[in-house]
Amino acid sequence: MTPHPPLSEHYSGNDQKSAFVKQLFDAGSKHYDSVSNWGFLHSGSLYCRWTLGRHGLHKGDQVLDVACGTGQVAVEAAKIVGSAEAITCLDPSEGMLSVAKKKLGARFVVGRAEHLPFPGNSFDFLTMGYALRHVTGLEEAFREYLRVLKPGGRILILEITKPSGRVGAFFFKLYFGRIYPYLTRVFTRSREAQAMMIYFWETMDASVRPELVLAALRLVGFSEVKRIGMLGLFSEYAAVKPHEP
Repeated sequence: MTPHPPLSEHYSGNDQKSAFVKQLFDAGSKHYDSVSNWGFLHSGSLYCRWTLGRHGLHKGDQVLDVACGTGQVAVEAAKIVGSAEAITCLDPSEGMLSVAKKKLGARFVVGRAEHLPFPGNSFDFLTMGYALRHVTGLEEAFREYLRVLKPGGRILILEITKPSGRVGAFFFKLYFGRIYPYLTRVFTRSREAQAMMIYFWETMDASVRPELVLAALRLVGFSEVKRIGMLGLFSEYAAVKPHEP
């Protein structure tokens, strides 16, 4: 199952999607933090740290942050686990990783969610912040997540979800589809940053509904699968790798 249908105006099929997304975020990486911070009223770090704690991240855990981007989730995770050395950050975009490397002394790896370059049973906790829409296959990525987690290990996937109601969907489109990309261009004077935010909206608009994400997590073998919605906008997908019998 794909997280959304191919966006033909950008690429012709999923075999080209990864290359397109990598180029997009490489080009816009230097603007990503400033754009996301003002776009979400500088609430991202506090919300992220609070959410990680609520979902069971503990001091001493070994953490894999998939599609880490500029390290926004990893920075908050390091504050909880007690050391950036316990964090492994993975992303296909060297541009995004170059920004993240300036923030914390974690381990950085170039790679994709669908092909994690790590042995099985390696991590206590796996995070993915607002990037699930960019994988090429949900089950493919989730099987990799299950493989690299230790038995009893947890995942937490943060995502933005389009409201199902007509009024909420209207204002969602108004802000993310029009206002946010426009202001990004005004403030950054960067076509690349604007293109990144336009694609941000397009993938949210086309994404599968939460129940299909939950079904994919259960299908590959995760247990205690759940979604917590926040403010009608944010989704927290959480699950546990079962202990071996």
